[in-house]
Formats: sequence, structure tokens, C-alpha cells
Amino acid sequence: MVTLEDPIEIGGTTIPNRLYRAPLLECAGNGPDAVDALIDDLEPAAASGVGLLCQGATIVRGDGGCAAPGMTRVHDPEFVSRLSRLTDRIHDHGSRIFLQLEHGGLRSMETWHAEYRREHPDLEQLAVSEPPWQLQSLDRLGFLEYDPHVLTTAEVYDLAADFGRSAEYAVDAGYDGIHLSGANMGIVQQFLSPFYNRRDDEFGGSPEARLEFLALVHEEIRERAGDVPLMTKVPAETPAPPSPLVRRKLSLEDGIEIARRLEEIGYDAVVPVQTSVVWDMSIVRGEYPERAWANEGLQAEYDAAFGGPTHKRLVSVANRVQSLQYDFEPAWNADFCRRVRERVSIPVLAEGGVRERARMDRLLGDSSGESSDGGESPACDMVGMARPFYAEPRLGARLLETGSEDDGSRVLCESCNNCTVPQVTGAPGICRTPDVLRKRGELERNGAYERT
Repeated sequence: MVTLEDPIEIGGTTIPNRLYRAPLLECAGNGPDAVDALIDDLEPAAASGVGLLCQGATIVRGDGGCAAPGMTRVHDPEFVSRLSRLTDRIHDHGSRIFLQLEHGGLRSMETWHAEYRREHPDLEQLAVSEPPWQLQSLDRLGFLEYDPHVLTTAEVYDLAADFGRSAEYAVDAGYDGIHLSGANMGIVQQFLSPFYNRRDDEFGGSPEARLEFLALVHEEIRERAGDVPLMTKVPAETPAPPSPLVRRKLSLEDGIEIARRLEEIGYDAVVPVQTSVVWDMSIVRGEYPERAWANEGLQAEYDAAFGGPTHKRLVSVANRVQSLQYDFEPAWNADFCRRVRERVSIPVLAEGGVRERARMDRLLGDSSGESSDGGESPACDMVGMARPFYAEPRLGARLLETGSEDDGSRVLCESCNNCTVPQVTGAPGICRTPDVLRKRGELERNGAYERT
């Protein structure tokens, strides 16, 4: 019987248990207080017993590529060396920490953030190919702005080297592993996806060629950072917009094959996720964040981000429509993870809509060897959550060693998404729902977050 408390190895590194904090947007930036902000954000999860922390997406270059304000850049070895204070604090609690690396490509602030564009008029998006016609239409209508620089073959090699250098700096700073942001419309997904990748060189033209960028990044990281554990998200673009608008996308079978080939390349673990071809609520399924949009204190910041009240209202309407399209579904990546796990021998990590200890146990596999959701085998080897850690920074203490039947083993997060919208202004990722905060206060007073 596999339990949440059992250790597991990823690339030769032992993780003390199978609960992980999935990558989140920390909004710490690179300023003088960045390291302290990251410690404040990440250490509580380690102190609560969480086995693995994945620090949210960090950018491998000094210019461009940020998907949201406040993202930390890890191109500078001097800055990254200061992050050893963070890794030391995580290790003091017996936990492990992986650094997620990313470049936004077309999904960057150069595309959607009006004020940022005004302040950086010469900054282009990096693009795998010319934007698809669907995105060019949004440009012509004034919803987004695209001025892409399509990477040459030599520049693709340079970008992969930047991933390798950042991984080297991270290992020197004490990080236990590297996690690539392979989904959520970042540059890695853009290389993998036929929706974006229409290249005619060695990095495009076939499913195998579209995977070459990840193979090259693997090679660069191994050469520069050694045998550090290396994992990546694996996308299946299954909840993309209706087929008349998007016909070229990654199917579930495509995602499974990508995971299989990544194991052959030498990746140590995979995180299969169903996502869209565009940046929408497919990755944060749940309710329409009405409270966040109505926040009077953030209206000016919303206007600056989206280019004025009219565009702000249009984004809000799109948000409402997407909340209906991507209704919350418990463990929505479980079937994808299970099918990947049947084809690979490396650890498979599951995240997305996991909200209670009982489901975690079923995803990992019960004593009969059967899994959670009607499947014939366990769905994953580790279970992760993201937004619930905004609501309960020390959540691990409530989930670990409670057992699946414990009444208190469900997270407080209501998937209301009121934590997500303010982050377009650079606001920190925190829970903003009064009822959830009240319940957390009661649990704190009752000692629920103290480790036994």
C-alpha cells in the first residue's frame, strides 16, 4: 500500500513524502527583498512537512518573457547565489525544493499588459513561429498586441543554453532539482504544440521535431548542471476552444507519447496537465472571481494592465464565460496521469483540483492496487496542490499523517479564484476570501497546523 507519507526518489534524490506544493506565482521579483519574500512564501509549507516544494516559474533571461508582473528572473548568477538562504531554510525542515524555469514567449507581458508595453516600446515577444491566425485576429481587434521576433535556429540553441545556465546557477545555490514549465502556454508548450510550431527546421515539422527543444534543454542542463533531477510539465491541449477555431492541437494521445519520449531522452519525472492553447481558466478551474473584479482598491491597476475600463470589462466577461466552460472538476488531470503512468517507469506527478486527503490516497493507489476514479491502476506517484497553499500556507500539517477518513483532511480552498486576478497587477498570491480566512484562523487557534 502506497501512502502519502511514503518517501519517493526522483532522479536519485529522495523526497521524504509524496505531497508537493505545485508551482505558484510568488510575485517576489528580483529586488533587495526578493529572497525574504520567497522565504516568507515557501518556508511555511516546508515547516508543515510538505516533501517537495516547486518554486513558481522563474525567467531564464534578463529581458522580456515574464507572463505576469513580479516574476523572478534567474539569469544572474549573483542574484541566484543569494537564493541559497531560501534553499537552506527549506532543507532545515527536511524538505526538498525544485526551481521551475520558464520563458513566456508569446504569453508575455509584452502581449497583454498595456502599461508594460508603453514602458518597453522596443520589446518584442519571442516566438516559435509567426502567431496563429486566431491570435493575429485578436491583435487586429485590439484585445492583444503582437510584435513577435521569430527565433532563428541559432537563437533556439541560445535559448536552450539560457535554461542550462539558469539550472547551473540553481544547483550551485542548493536547489535539489529543476522543473520546466512545459505547459500554461509558455515557450516550451509553444515548441511542442502544432498550434504554435510551424517551423521548417530541426525544431518543427513533425511531432518528433517539435520535441527537439526539450531534448536540447535536457542536454544543456546535463552538461552544465550535472545529473540534477529534471522534470517537466507535459501538456495535452484537450480543453482548447471548439474545433472550428482550433484544429491543430495536442491530443491526449500526443501528450502520452511526449511523456514516453521524454523518459527516453532522460527526464526523471513528468507532470501531465490538460491545458488550453491560450492562457485561460483551464489551469485554474473554478468559480468566476467576482470579489476580485469588484475590488475597488485595484480598479486603477486593472485599467493600467488591460488598457482602460473597456478592455478591463471585456476581460472580466471572458473570465466569466471561461468559468462556465472550465467548471471545477475534482482531480481533472487524473485520467491523463494514469494513462501516462501506464507507459512510463519514471514518477508521474498529479495536480489540478485535488482537494482532500481521501482522494490523494486513491490517486496514489489503495491496498488493492486500484485507484481513485474508476481506473484500474494508481494515477500517480506524487500529489500536488497550488492555490490551496495560498489559503493555508502550512497545509501539509493538516494532511500528512491524518489518514483518508479524517474529517479535517479537506483543504479550505474553495477554488473561487479571487486570489488569481489581482496578480495581473503584481499583487502577492494570497487568499482573499473572508470565510476561508476565518476558518483558517479557527484552525490556527486549535493548533491544526502544528506538526506532531
